[in-house]
Amino acid sequence: MPRFPSRLAVAGTTVALAAGLITPTTAQAAAKPATRAGVLRWAALGDSYTAGVIEATGDLTEPNDGCARTTGSYPELIRRDLGSLVGLRNVSCSGATSLDVYANKQNPLGRPLPPLGTDPNAPYPPVPPQVDAVERDTDVITVGVGGNDLGFGGILKDCIELGAAALGRGTPCKDKYDAQLPGRLAELRTDYSTMLGALRMKAPSARILAVGYPHLFPENANHCRYGDLLQFATFTTGDLAWARTAILEPLNAVIAQDTAARGDTFVDLYPATTGHSVCDADHWLDGALTSILPLKYAVVHPNAKGQAFAATQVEAAVLGG
Repeated sequence: MPRFPSRLAVAGTTVALAAGLITPTTAQAAAKPATRAGVLRWAALGDSYTAGVIEATGDLTEPNDGCARTTGSYPELIRRDLGSLVGLRNVSCSGATSLDVYANKQNPLGRPLPPLGTDPNAPYPPVPPQVDAVERDTDVITVGVGGNDLGFGGILKDCIELGAAALGRGTPCKDKYDAQLPGRLAELRTDYSTMLGALRMKAPSARILAVGYPHLFPENANHCRYGDLLQFATFTTGDLAWARTAILEPLNAVIAQDTAARGDTFVDLYPATTGHSVCDADHWLDGALTSILPLKYAVVHPNAKGQAFAATQVEAAVLGG
């Protein structure tokens, strides 16, 4: 069972988190000194890493608007932990980009996501920009977004297909995308900073917490088994090493730098998730699939352990005013 660092320094808390059953009494006692008078007003914004999406993170929350927020996602775990101490507006949405947070209406896809299936309730009506959930008196805003700005889902799909065509040899995905990434990262830097500015304008006194991404890829790409659908399927070893250093780590760096430049707080999930990547034995993210029989998709997302760990880190930041 993972040992998660947490402000909730009570024996047994880690086990409860991993099971998605955070104990309200303990958390409420810890939260009281950090809250203002009354309820802490919190807006949770972000993409699928915030929303949860996959079956491994629980049932869909109601009402179902196609954004695929789940009961075991970190905002919902924290909502359950803090109870009446927090008033949460969780509008995170699978597939969201920085622009969807501050400017665009988004057309949610629901779950399961293509190409593994189509939500039987789709198509869903567009959802408004997530910033609409932020009010002038909001106390805390958490936002976890950026991967979709880089087109990570499409890159992931192509890496699997190109790796299969190359029979696991070489770096076909790097060869296709490496020259494009600097431009995509530069665009993300601009859009992410603009997003933070829009959130600050909407809630001038709020604490803004930008949540980074965990260790998807192992430090040693040789730990991954080529062709394993529970890991990265037919990604080549070379492309896995490239994706970590050319996509994931620069993505977190842009988020951290933009956040620091605006005087906001970066919640860094990356260091403490070392050793818990998709390919590690105690993995806090699932690979292409969560299971084969029965078939449960994951498309490289945090599982229950990963969301529980994120909950400890984000909750500590939410309460640490």
